[in-house]
Amino acid sequence: MTPSKEDYIKAIHSLDGAREIVSNKALSHALNVSAASVTDMNSRLLEEDLITYIPYQGVKLTEKGILTARKLIRKHRIWETFLYEFLDYNWEDVHPEADLLEHVSSDRLINKLSELLNHPTRDPHGGIIPRADGSIDVYYYIALSDAKIGETFAIREVSDHADILQYAYERELVPGEKFKLLAIDDLEGPLTLRNSKGDKILVSHKAAQEISIELLND
Repeated sequence: MTPSKEDYIKAIHSLDGAREIVSNKALSHALNVSAASVTDMNSRLLEEDLITYIPYQGVKLTEKGILTARKLIRKHRIWETFLYEFLDYNWEDVHPEADLLEHVSSDRLINKLSELLNHPTRDPHGGIIPRADGSIDVYYYIALSDAKIGETFAIREVSDHADILQYAYERELVPGEKFKLLAIDDLEGPLTLRNSKGDKILVSHKAAQEISIELLND
């Protein structure tokens, strides 16, 4: 399978294409390609039984497509973990490198890397790593932007966007850290958090949409 096809499958999966219909417009925006390119690629993926097409609505991954996407995600996240833990990459720098490496890695190599890393279940950003058979544990987290004032929570995952990763890292908004939401400014203004050390932190609404949290009991 070509890297281009693999990128499309991952993009559909990231847009919740395992459960929901993904429009061509959403795919075009996510991949930064033309609508014609999306239509052409959809035809190729349809021929390989990786997607189903719903006229005038969009596409959805088949079971084969979901398994393919999860294996790609596994490769990507294991490479991220290796680069971070063994080669001292900054956590905001591992994503583009893993994007390249995932396309040229065999399942055997990835399984060897997983063994070397003691079979990690999450990447440095908190993303869940699928197992070798494509199975995955499901957790129900919410976006930080959906939290309510007074709630305490733990950071579980930060999205793989370099600007968001750097922003979160500078504020110690990393997986496992605990906070309390103190205030939310009007009109999608910043959120005020208090960390476990008692420090107050301002977080933009945009960044809060890209950070997944687990609510905790007080």
